[in-house]
Parts: sequence; structure tokens; C-alpha cells
Amino acid sequence: MNVIGLGLGLFSFFMIGFGFVWVIRGEYYLGYLWWPYPLLFGIILIIVSLFMSPIWSALLGITGASSIWGATEMKEQAVRADLGWFRRNPRPKPAPPLVEVIKKIPAPHL
Repeated sequence: MNVIGLGLGLFSFFMIGFGFVWVIRGEYYLGYLWWPYPLLFGIILIIVSLFMSPIWSALLGITGASSIWGATEMKEQAVRADLGWFRRNPRPKPAPPLVEVIKKIPAPHL
């Protein structure tokens, strides 16, 4: 019996669930302007996965894709917080490095 597919499915399920949590918390504490960093992290993970053994490649690819998806959701999470669906952080959020450049780039949307 081969359980690798089941393991990858469970890992995908876990990473998608974790993605929801980190997007909500990341936007709450940091703000949506941090979106390029998880995007870059996901792209790096996917590139690294090209050079790994099959199991590690799959795990890194799933994690990278989840990170990229989360980066596209950060702006939408800010909109959901503005609509009152989620709590808004009353404290000021830290500005990311290169904030002026990031503000000129439209946030990605799937």
C-alpha cells in the first residue's frame, strides 16, 4: 500500500488551513503592505523544490503555492476587515521595508 498520496493530501489540507490563519493574523498585526514578502518566499520555495527529491519537492511546492496564495489574499483580508467581517487592529502597523516602492505596485489578485 502506498500512503504517500494520503500524506501529501493531509499536508495540503494542513497548509491550506494554516494559510487562512497566517493571512488573517498577518494582516491584523502587519497590514496588507507586507504582501511581497510571502510572495517572494513562495516563489523561492517553488524554485528550490525543482532541485529536491520527489517527496521534498512536493512538500516545498505545496508550501510555496500556499504562501503565494496567502500573499494574494492579504489585500482582500484588509477589505474584509474594513467591511467589519474581522476585527481591525487599533494599533499602528509597522511599515515594511521598501514601503514606498510597494505602495506603487498594485497588490496581486487571483
